[in-house]
Amino acid sequence: MVQARAKRTNIFISYSHKDARWLERLRLHLKPLINDNEISVWDDTKIQPGSAWRAEIEQAIQSTKVAILLVSADFLASDYCFDIELKRAMERHAEGKARVIPIIIRKCDWSSAPFGKLQALPKNARPIRNWDDPDEAYTDVVAGIRRAITEMVP
Repeated sequence: MVQARAKRTNIFISYSHKDARWLERLRLHLKPLINDNEISVWDDTKIQPGSAWRAEIEQAIQSTKVAILLVSADFLASDYCFDIELKRAMERHAEGKARVIPIIIRKCDWSSAPFGKLQALPKNARPIRNWDDPDEAYTDVVAGIRRAITEMVP
């Protein structure tokens, strides 16, 4: 008997535009999961000109199962990331409707943030920037995301 393929997991990525290069690298490393139809990834680069961008972001957060936070000092300083995207993602996390996964990209004081008690990636919450081989860090991040989506109840 052939098992039916599980439904694709929607992932929302919140990041500061100052960290766009880190987003690009993460999307590159997530590509095998996308190609295997395990995940679909949404970030604000998907918003088309002329679209109601706030409504699109809200819809994306509302439909996500996993909210990824690319954490840096710039992320923490972004009023929109922190006050709008993070707040809504954490509400959905508290309701059990989504899982928030912080990914530490650059060293910053995130321990007192609303997500400070959540398990962060990569391993030991060591910022990706501090790894000798950033590809090793991203590989660890992708493995953690894969574990998270596998463990989630459909």
